[in-house]
Amino acid sequence: VQLQESGPGLVKPSQTLSLTCTVSGGSITTNYYYWSWFRQPPGKGLEWIGAIGYSGSTSYSPSLKSRTSISWDTSKNQFSLQLSSMIPEDTAVYYCTSTRYVDGRNLAAPGTYDYWGQGTQVTVSS
Repeated sequence: VQLQESGPGLVKPSQTLSLTCTVSGGSITTNYYYWSWFRQPPGKGLEWIGAIGYSGSTSYSPSLKSRTSISWDTSKNQFSLQLSSMIPEDTAVYYCTSTRYVDGRNLAAPGTYDYWGQGTQVTVSS
C-alpha cells in the first residue's frame, strides 16, 4: 500500500485546511483496514487527528474533534481531512497512514500503523 498526501502548503488563520490522501496498491474499503491522519508540529511528537475505518465509520481525537472531519471517496480510492478554524499552532507536517486493524491496538498510536505517506508541510500564516 502506498499513500500520497496532497493539499495546500499555506493556509491563512481562520481558514479550513483540506488535505487528500491518494491510496494505491490496495482498496480503501478492504476489510479491517483503518486510514488515519497524524501531524507533527515543529519540535514535537506525532499527534493523531482521526481515522476512518473500512466500513466508513470515523473517530477523532477529543482535542480536535470539534474542528475535524474525515471522509472518503471510494470511487477515487482517496480519503480526506478537513480541519477548520486553523490557527498558527496547527502548523505541522501532516501524514496519512493506514493499518490492518488488530483487536486491542490503539488507533491513536503511531506504532499501530504499517503504511505512511511522505508527509506534507502545512503552515498557517497570514
